[in-house]
Amino acid sequence: MTRHSTIPLTVMLLSLVVPLLAFAQPAAPQKPAAKGAKAPASKPPARASKPVGGAVTPSQETYSYRAEGRRDPFVSLLNSGSDPQAQRKGEGLSGVLAGDAVLKGILKSRGTFLAIVQGPDGKRTYIVHPNDRFADGVVKAITADSMLILQEVSDPLSLTKQREIRKTLRAVEEVK
Repeated sequence: MTRHSTIPLTVMLLSLVVPLLAFAQPAAPQKPAAKGAKAPASKPPARASKPVGGAVTPSQETYSYRAEGRRDPFVSLLNSGSDPQAQRKGEGLSGVLAGDAVLKGILKSRGTFLAIVQGPDGKRTYIVHPNDRFADGVVKAITADSMLILQEVSDPLSLTKQREIRKTLRAVEEVK
């Protein structure tokens, strides 16, 4: 080896060894206690001092998101819509989603129109009055050939919170 190549190697070894030696130095020897004197009690390891005046340090602070009209960036956009199965909570008409209901007929009783609605399973049929509640909406009006439902939108990305769904008895034919 040449002298020029050993100098950087020596400097590098010293830079690694010197810090290790600084930590490995023994503690200062304690003086022996005089006869009849009690040995000093060993001190527990020092703890980190608490902040003065109850101040919270950044490591102790808990984070909470304030939406203030914005969407939460930590909520996944993949499953942001509501699960229709999760909304079915009630029994009867209150357990049927407005989009799943099928209008089967309309009848007139005592001057008001009533709707005959079939549930999504195809087995149950319900008599619906104006202002009756579905799982996600309210029947606003029933006319001779249709039913109007005001549905509550639960999509957090939608700007509108309600929309109207019109269920008709007969399918509207397209004009060519």
